[in-house]
Amino acid sequence: MATQSSGKVSIAQRFDNYQPSKTVLVWACFITVIATIVVGFNWGGWVTGGSSRALSVTAGDTARGELASAICVQRFNAAPDAATKLTELKAIPDSYRKRQFIEAGGWATMPGQTSADSRVAEGCSTALAV
Repeated sequence: MATQSSGKVSIAQRFDNYQPSKTVLVWACFITVIATIVVGFNWGGWVTGGSSRALSVTAGDTARGELASAICVQRFNAAPDAATKLTELKAIPDSYRKRQFIEAGGWATMPGQTSADSRVAEGCSTALAV
């Protein structure tokens, strides 16, 4: 017998008998979309197109600077008097003067450029001073 004497309906029966309205379904979908967006951008690692472009430009600049510094170090070490120049460089206490030393030696001037890049010279002097 399927009758209940107490008149109470179980949760499972209420769930089976529930018929949501269109308004409830639309709001549930809207809230789900908003929750997905919030979770995706905050914890899912999603980024906007502008953020992605900014990150790629920064990564490109960093990689270009590291490559130019590596070229500078290689050019410095290939010089005939590299050991003497390295001793002179390490004797300079100020990082600004170290950068000037690298720039004056011409090692931080990249092919196709007429002047040295100060960021390249800074990275080169840091790498050589280690």
